[in-house]
Amino acid sequence: MRNAHDLVIIGGGVGGLITASVAGQLGLDVVLIERESALGGDCLHSGCVPSKALIRSAAVAQAVRQAPAFGIDAAAPATDLGAVMDRVRAVIAQIQQHDDPARFRGYGVDVRFGEAAFRDRETVLVKGQAVRGRRFVIATGSSPVIPAIPGLETIPYLTHQSVFDERDLPDRLAVIGGGPIGTELAQAFARLGSHVTLIETGPRILPRDEPALAHTLGEHLRDEGIDLRLNTTVTRAQQDHDGALLDLEAGAGPETIGFDRVLVATGRRANTQSINPQAAGLAINADGTLAVDRRLRTRQRHIYAIGDCAGPLPFTHMAEYQAGIIISNAIFRLPRKVDYSATPWVTYTDPALAHVGMTQATADDAGLRYDRVGFDLADVDRAIADGESTGELQLLIHRGRIIGASLLAPHAGEIIHELGLAIAEKVPLRRIAGMVHAYPTLAQIIKRAAGAYYAPSLFSPRTRRAVRWLHRVLP
Repeated sequence: MRNAHDLVIIGGGVGGLITASVAGQLGLDVVLIERESALGGDCLHSGCVPSKALIRSAAVAQAVRQAPAFGIDAAAPATDLGAVMDRVRAVIAQIQQHDDPARFRGYGVDVRFGEAAFRDRETVLVKGQAVRGRRFVIATGSSPVIPAIPGLETIPYLTHQSVFDERDLPDRLAVIGGGPIGTELAQAFARLGSHVTLIETGPRILPRDEPALAHTLGEHLRDEGIDLRLNTTVTRAQQDHDGALLDLEAGAGPETIGFDRVLVATGRRANTQSINPQAAGLAINADGTLAVDRRLRTRQRHIYAIGDCAGPLPFTHMAEYQAGIIISNAIFRLPRKVDYSATPWVTYTDPALAHVGMTQATADDAGLRYDRVGFDLADVDRAIADGESTGELQLLIHRGRIIGASLLAPHAGEIIHELGLAIAEKVPLRRIAGMVHAYPTLAQIIKRAAGAYYAPSLFSPRTRRAVRWLHRVLP
């Protein structure tokens, strides 16, 4: 193909940046196109990074609030939301240095800014200029889904993309949506001092996670002062001076509540329509993602898709993993397929809720026979020392190996990877039970849960008889 670049990447988030970095350093002719004014994607500018910086400030406020329980005399925290958001911006700026366009141009990547749309299966248009490619990688991410609530367009509602521009802490904050984004931000603002109402249409928050642990987390949020409204629908919104009135419908009947700010966190949808996928002959799934095979190829085998726009899970670490798959297939031309069986996900509340492998629902759907073992965080010595009592580890065991794990605990996102490795490498549970875990650590909950699984057989009447016989016959 004459005058065609080796690789054209649409989207400058983590998936596109990793792919561009490797391809450029290997000497390929690469064009990277980003529609926003800076590289880094949603995760850096309005997702993972700013939300975790905000959560950290909220955790500091909560620690001060709880100081008397640890024998420390501290004044009640006062939140300057403007200063909090300044720190959030400083964190973004520091990480943004790694995504400076000059760095990628130094790798030989042609970085361009503008909206890209396919003209045909071999060409995209950017600001009226045609860019031809031998292969393409679509990494266009996703955007917030705005629910069809009558009157919502009349109020100045927030999303996770705009909430970090706030400078004044709202006294009354409504969060619509009990998924990971809504749950994290609801707790963060409550800890910073807002009176938060979290509204979820379903029977529980975090519907992807194990129901019992999601329920426990929901009760913990209530204990922290969040007004958690489950099985509740927002039927109407209207402006009320500088704030909003929301009409709610639940089992107890209709109710109207006033709020200073409303945060909409009802999910995300893949950014695929703006690239004119029909012109390239690409197929779109019902959820809006691009249809790809296990090598992340679209219906046009020279066009790949990665990250939120490809699914199946909208996580930065998913896009990072998929970048490795595309690098193997599109750059090194070595066939490699995705394997999502040990992909972790984490909701960064406090305590955090982490999961890897199968849930009970997916194991049941697969027709697997499994055992379930749990262990309470309150029985872990480090948790007792830290004053942490809310949490539990649940393991699903099939043929002596872990097939799924869910953990509700502080730092669960750090602890879960040991279990992910055990699932990926099919490590027998007995090896985990025999592994030395440092004491005292929260990670000991894994060893304790494994020990609890073997305890019934270890202390069974049969084992007791065998031990007594050994002590009678052996010197």
